[in-house]
Amino acid sequence: MNLILICLLCGMYGALAKDKKGKYSVPILDVKSRQLVLDTNQTLLLSCRGRWELTWAFPSGLAKDEVRVQESRCGSNSHQYCSGLTVSSTQFQHTGLFRCRYRHRTQKQTSVYVYVTDSQQPFVDHPGMSPDVLYMKQKTPLVIPCRVTHPNFTTTLIKFPNRSLSPDHRSIVWNSKQGFTIRAPTLYYVGFFHCETINEGVTHKSRKYFVHRPVSNIMEVYLNSSAVQALKGERLVLNCTAIGELNTRVNFTWDYPGKSNNTGSTFKRLLKHRTHMLFYSILTIPKLQRSDRGLYTCRVTSGRNAKQQKVNVTVYDRPFIRLKPRHGSVMEVQAGQKSYRISPKLRAFPAPEVIWLKDGMLAAEQCSRYHMDGSSLVIRDVAEEDAGKYAVLVLIQEHGLYQNLTLTLVVNVSPQIGEKAVSLQDSGSVPRGSRQAHHCTSHGVPPPHIQWLWHPCPSKGLPAAPRA
Repeated sequence: MNLILICLLCGMYGALAKDKKGKYSVPILDVKSRQLVLDTNQTLLLSCRGRWELTWAFPSGLAKDEVRVQESRCGSNSHQYCSGLTVSSTQFQHTGLFRCRYRHRTQKQTSVYVYVTDSQQPFVDHPGMSPDVLYMKQKTPLVIPCRVTHPNFTTTLIKFPNRSLSPDHRSIVWNSKQGFTIRAPTLYYVGFFHCETINEGVTHKSRKYFVHRPVSNIMEVYLNSSAVQALKGERLVLNCTAIGELNTRVNFTWDYPGKSNNTGSTFKRLLKHRTHMLFYSILTIPKLQRSDRGLYTCRVTSGRNAKQQKVNVTVYDRPFIRLKPRHGSVMEVQAGQKSYRISPKLRAFPAPEVIWLKDGMLAAEQCSRYHMDGSSLVIRDVAEEDAGKYAVLVLIQEHGLYQNLTLTLVVNVSPQIGEKAVSLQDSGSVPRGSRQAHHCTSHGVPPPHIQWLWHPCPSKGLPAAPRA
């Protein structure tokens, strides 16, 4: 008995599985053609049968109250679902795709395209409709949807003001159910378009379409400073500049310490160049406080793209000068060195004026080998005469601040013997017991120590050891 029951269940499951994978895996329409051509004011009747509950999707130009749907159970033992759709008086705007699909499995569907022909209105989107905006994406085909109400209408694409574009079946393709497809659109296709067709000697126009290419390519973002130092009470102005591709639009967002207190205000500006767009956002804080110090971030977004720049703002309570030696007040350098930099530790705000003196006179006027690099004094080709007293004077005149520092430079000179510069001649033989005087002149910094060495005459061809 159990075996018979199992066989019956297996048979029922096999029948259900066959039904699901067979005739009713998708709903079935009662029309064999993939398209229908009707005249206006005709009645459209469509019937659909399927395994599960059914629903309809129809063109947007057909209002719900213009459609009547009747549902019923049908088939042997009422195992199927049937649905009938009726449109009593068809109009040209009803042209489009009618789809019958399962209510809970909408991907399972069957469709038929219906043309409702009107000789006075060949386009589904008529010229009285407001312009439609079409967005063009890079490397994506562009469809200009000037669909027609009969499959045999011949149509031309017109670019404003009066440029005709005919389908070539390669770059521009015409389809009466879709319109014109530009397979690889470029910037040329940005602008206004409409379609035209001639029927019985009369030219008819479609709705206008505006093709816009949204661009979100942010090329660079700059801030007008990499670091900012300011005094309390001063005005802060930060300029954030973004460079984008043509047709790019960007949004600016500022993050800074005083944002929650609304201490700053922003101003935006746009400039268009031949090859790119420039966007400016200017953040202004009229009167800086100590609480305004910190990190300022300018963030630029366009679509999913984003770039940002940051700047650190330091706010001082008052102007100041801090000056001290870097490695003590006495410095040493070797004569002949290619260059030497005298560089004390200096911090000051606002930026001070720096003057260098050597032995009480302007250093740069004493020697062409002296030049300033920032707050440092650089000496090229160091010589003995460069030794002396160097003084640096730091001034902030508008605030009446100054500070000076005196440093001593010692120039070491390698010892030299003056007689080496003169060719020595053999003094010849001298009488035994006579008195001879020899001179050695030397110079160096610090002063050199002189030591005399005696080399006695060789004995029997052997060199003698020197004696002091």
